Amino acid sequence: MHLFLTNDDGIHAPGIRQMCAAAVAAGHKVTVCAPDRECSAVSHALTVIDPLRAEPVDLPGATAFAISGRPADCAKLGLAHLVDSPVDMVISGINRGANLGINCVYSGTVGAAIEGAMLGYPSLATSFASYS
Repeated sequence: MHLFLTNDDGIHAPGIRQMCAAAVAAGHKVTVCAPDRECSAVSHALTVIDPLRAEPVDLPGATAFAISGRPADCAKLGLAHLVDSPVDMVISGINRGANLGINCVYSGTVGAAIEGAMLGYPSLATSFASYS
């Protein structure tokens, strides 16, 4: 299965790195496109004026990019231009802190999963109810 991973906590966040490692260990093909910095609470915002940049990142067993935009940008750019084969599922997260209730409206993690769904992919937003 080809999994596309993204998040709003950034490419260096422990959640996405643990998700990537687990998916690779389970034998999945993994492409990661995540913000180059923390982008929490940006909802489904897109970058419309500044150019987006994708920088390769070393994540063992995966193809990974740090994107200069927001989470929805990562899903849109990655799924349209950076994957090298069809994607089976988009997974956004693992977010640091729970995305529950009204927080889903503000969550960049949820925004990225919605972007994946809008592009026609089965998509899932994941979070962990802790900040430690």
